[in-house]
Amino acid sequence: MKPNSKSDESRPLKGLADRMQKLAPYLFAELDRKKAEAQARGVDVISFTIGDPDLPTPAEIVEAGQAALADPQNHRYPAYAGSPAFKQAAASWMQRRFDVDLDPDREIVALIGTKEGIGHLPFALVNPGDVVLCPEPGYPVYAGATRLAGGEAHPLPLTAERSFLPDLEGIPKDIRKRAKALWINYPNNPTGAVAPEEFLKKAVAFAKEHDLVLCADCAYSEIGFDGYQPPSVLELPGARDVAVEFHSLSKTYNMTGWRVGFIAGQPDIVGALGTLKSNLDTGVFGAVQAAGIAAMRLWPKHLPDLNRIYQRRRDLLVAGLKQAGYSPPTPRATFYIWMPVPGGDDQAFATRLIETAGVIVTPGSGFGPSGKGYVRLCLTMDEDRLQEAVTRIEKAGVSG
Repeated sequence: MKPNSKSDESRPLKGLADRMQKLAPYLFAELDRKKAEAQARGVDVISFTIGDPDLPTPAEIVEAGQAALADPQNHRYPAYAGSPAFKQAAASWMQRRFDVDLDPDREIVALIGTKEGIGHLPFALVNPGDVVLCPEPGYPVYAGATRLAGGEAHPLPLTAERSFLPDLEGIPKDIRKRAKALWINYPNNPTGAVAPEEFLKKAVAFAKEHDLVLCADCAYSEIGFDGYQPPSVLELPGARDVAVEFHSLSKTYNMTGWRVGFIAGQPDIVGALGTLKSNLDTGVFGAVQAAGIAAMRLWPKHLPDLNRIYQRRRDLLVAGLKQAGYSPPTPRATFYIWMPVPGGDDQAFATRLIETAGVIVTPGSGFGPSGKGYVRLCLTMDEDRLQEAVTRIEKAGVSG
């Protein structure tokens, strides 16, 4: 029978898995589509959307990766959980940065970027019907991966009235009984909020009381301003009994494209994720691990300059937006501005902004219902481009 016969053309497909119905289109993929549409119309788009550093990876890291790329040992399968050298470098970094002593063999696993680890963790923790407590607005992968694993993502609203900290005491009792994990993310994406030590202590105590895993996403732990240095939850007494942390090299070292990070903390959970990953992937490319080792050894040499750049951008953007009639906060960490919009309709505001100013921002409602009325702007562009964006916004007069 010819491949293009009528019989083959009419053969029905069996369709996609039911779990795909639980996934919305990924937020940033949709924003990329809108950006491409505007560019196709000839618009010079200035995008404040995805948090992808525009600055280069430090030269020492690139050189280490290049040298490792030429080593034939790195042309073979890597160790599933990370090389002993990478895990030791991560443990040494945690000790220098947070004064936390970890066993690199039992309490650290290398990740192909923390998004991968965050996305896989629910498959190691969650049975169908289990609950995962997810901050909202929040990084979409917390809830999306929970649903893919057959769990229920219970939102914890983050509001300005509570300084963008979740109300743990307000979680219903039946939800607490079914919960397997609690996500926290400070410094926070998308709000830029930071968490005081008192809250982190409460989160540890809550996890212990309700027998849950405390999952801390620390992707922005090194992006701090005005002398602020974010803490680790693993510094707190008792945290290592219940908590794991995800640390990313992406933002700290401008390595988003390299895809490397690690999970650290409670050994049973770290080990479970490592076992799951050994069935799904073959680990981080050896040359990338070598670059990661160089990065962690470089710390904190490059950080003062990096944070000065982001702080100047923050100050420029905040001042410019205020001049244009808005009310942006001045965050102490991350490279995000979480700005309330006039009228409270973030989707309409973002649409007007790209249509009238050629500037694209992320509507807050894309991070969850509690994000309605806000937009997120990233500081990942040079100061000239930031100033151009502010000028366009002010001229467009979309504040009304």
